[in-house]
Amino acid sequence: MPGMTAGRDPLARLRDAAERRAAAGLRRSLRPRPRLDGLTDLASNDYLGLAGDPRLVEGAVAAAREWGTGSTGSRLVTGTTELHAELDRRLAAFTGSAAGLVFSSGFLANLGAVTALAGPDTLVVSDQVNHASIVDACRLSRSRVVIVPHRDAAAAERALAEREEDHALVVTDAVFSVDGDLAPLGTLHAAARAHGALLVVDEAHALGVVGDEGRGAAHAAGLAGEPDVVLTLTLSKSLASQGGAVLGAPEVIDALVDTGRSFIFDTGLNPPAVGAALAALDVLGSDPGLPGRARERAQAISNLAAGSGLETARPAAAVVPVFLGEPQAAVRAAGICAEHGLRVGCFRPPSVPKGRACLRLTARATLDESDLTRLRAALAEIASSTGRSLHP
Repeated sequence: MPGMTAGRDPLARLRDAAERRAAAGLRRSLRPRPRLDGLTDLASNDYLGLAGDPRLVEGAVAAAREWGTGSTGSRLVTGTTELHAELDRRLAAFTGSAAGLVFSSGFLANLGAVTALAGPDTLVVSDQVNHASIVDACRLSRSRVVIVPHRDAAAAERALAEREEDHALVVTDAVFSVDGDLAPLGTLHAAARAHGALLVVDEAHALGVVGDEGRGAAHAAGLAGEPDVVLTLTLSKSLASQGGAVLGAPEVIDALVDTGRSFIFDTGLNPPAVGAALAALDVLGSDPGLPGRARERAQAISNLAAGSGLETARPAAAVVPVFLGEPQAAVRAAGICAEHGLRVGCFRPPSVPKGRACLRLTARATLDESDLTRLRAALAEIASSTGRSLHP
């Protein structure tokens, strides 16, 4: 190519890798979502159906009118408004935590929490299917990391008991983002406490869906306010906004403000997103039945998949996987769903292990019977066309 030196094309390896991914059915593409396309949404994380709620829109608009569209700087300089401080307090109160700190994304909240609380003198024990943000946080933590089998509290306790480090963290998703199952938080906390460790729980897929009034999995497990429990979360799923937060003891929040690089060196969350999140908390307070309706729809979706003979799982929150094996089968199944008017998630390696490509169906509190009827027909066709039915 013109301009290349020494006869080498530095982009050739990228094109070759893209071709290999295409042959394996692993190419991805960005597809802008039309405002109205007639498809029923079973792919997004809008578990409570609040993304277009006029109350959240008004909350965002009111915040923009008062504070502007941008936060103007990091939270330690000009990026903390009165709204940010209010959201810090209200998220902590909602989950039963002592204090809170809002970040510009859930990904950065996990990076901040793990890297600030870990270090060379700290062991980090992480579930093998934790979210990528936790995986990256572990890599950046400068700690020795022990990856334990999925939901294996006994393995986590053994790692803690055998450690040589002075300190330790146990890090887990509350609800795992693909399988939709729940971490054994009670036994993990008992193991962490017995060995003087902190338990860090990512509530991203649990907040707003799990527990009394959607207060999260830690609250449901009786761990709310425990000083050795740290929560991370996102505002972009059930709360239908943008951003993230870390919740915990005042000492944890102080450490993040002083040393959390993804907090200190990042621009604060924009005020309209803060206003929308505050409005979402108001909606949850006025309609505490929303989380239960989301869970009911998830169980209905799981029942439909199982009834079609497809491999699925009992949902702990709003995520329902339908396992199809190879990437090509999952892509075909997603196409069948689109033909039935359904938008679904299609998860392939590296998002899931090899041989576990799946559709990820996400429930929403506002789904109705007509949506479920279309899904029933789509799942029956998928079971027939892919040969994945477990029925003889």
